[in-house]
Amino acid sequence: MTPFPLSPHDAATRWRVLCAGVCALVLTLGLARFAYTPLLPIMRAQADLSLLAGGWLAAINYAGYMSGVLLATAVSDVERKFRLYRIGLLLAVVCTAGMGLTTHVALWAALRFVAGLSSAAGMLLGSALVLNWLVAHRQRPELGIHFSGLGLGIAVSGLAVVGMVGWLPWDGQWLALGLLGVVFFIPAWRWMPRPATLPTTASTAAASAPPPSGRWMKLQTLAYFCAGFGFAIGATFTVAIVEKLPLLAGRGSWAWVVVGLAATPSTFVWDRIAQEISVARALMLAYALQALSALLPLLSDGVALNLISAALFGGTFVGIVSLTLALVGRHFPANPSKAMARITLGYGVAQIAAPAMGGMIARATGSYADALAVTTVILAAGVVLLQLLIREERRTKA
Repeated sequence: MTPFPLSPHDAATRWRVLCAGVCALVLTLGLARFAYTPLLPIMRAQADLSLLAGGWLAAINYAGYMSGVLLATAVSDVERKFRLYRIGLLLAVVCTAGMGLTTHVALWAALRFVAGLSSAAGMLLGSALVLNWLVAHRQRPELGIHFSGLGLGIAVSGLAVVGMVGWLPWDGQWLALGLLGVVFFIPAWRWMPRPATLPTTASTAAASAPPPSGRWMKLQTLAYFCAGFGFAIGATFTVAIVEKLPLLAGRGSWAWVVVGLAATPSTFVWDRIAQEISVARALMLAYALQALSALLPLLSDGVALNLISAALFGGTFVGIVSLTLALVGRHFPANPSKAMARITLGYGVAQIAAPAMGGMIARATGSYADALAVTTVILAAGVVLLQLLIREERRTKA
């Protein structure tokens, strides 16, 4: 798409739209969904949250996200998507603050499910609305700036928890995060414009190209399942693992800040790597680095290696998602959203299963070591599946 020169007014609007999308991600994912990670060890220490319950709450959160994915996929009317986006923003603020208003595990579970629902609003509906504005104004449909809000949200939640440790208890921190969410809610609500009706265009030549083989799709889905497993373990237990280190006891939230700072620019970095070595090989590299991030805490309890592990995790998981969805979209140009939804279901199943498994292993063994070992093996299997995927592409072309 050739970008159309924007007037100064439209250029300012473009930045407001992008800012709205970033703020939506910070609110719905960074605070509503991912603030649970740095607060997990604090809730275990102060609110008597068990290892098993902590894992199940994370799994329920991912189940809520998957329900939101299915809902967003089922809705085709753009005006209805806009309304659901705004509902998701409201739910994000309410469920974040609500975590500090109860000590009942069942209510926590309900709030984590709602938080997962709201995160789909920021991740999927917010992305669609930003993309709608860019396309309507003949701008390149690039969402790198938008997805940087995911890493920024993780950094914000981590820094907020770091700043509150020592002077606010766990419930006060959840309430404060709810108030902080209002700061991001306002631009996410006010600056996101209603969607424009786009003209129907003729199908491109690429859209008529035959899709890849069924075996290719199965391999991609299995590989993405492995990525979802690695992401869920890292996103749920990174802070809890670092908290157990003698030199970082009570300072585990800094590891979450490292994750967010590494994730913020990662989409731009992985796009450049993919241009140099191909998307599939870039994905292999990202999977391998994420496997290394799970392995490093098993090799040493030193501060340096564990912070490097956090940085590797943050620097890979967003890139894996963006590269995978781009790859699948290019292979199914006639209906990319349907293909993306199919593999996202595999990713989501892993997100539900992995935290529950990690919590059960941690309860049985008293540590997260075995869960990290399983995660390393699963991510290594993902690398093998991607290599088979490349071979399948070559076989099909031949």
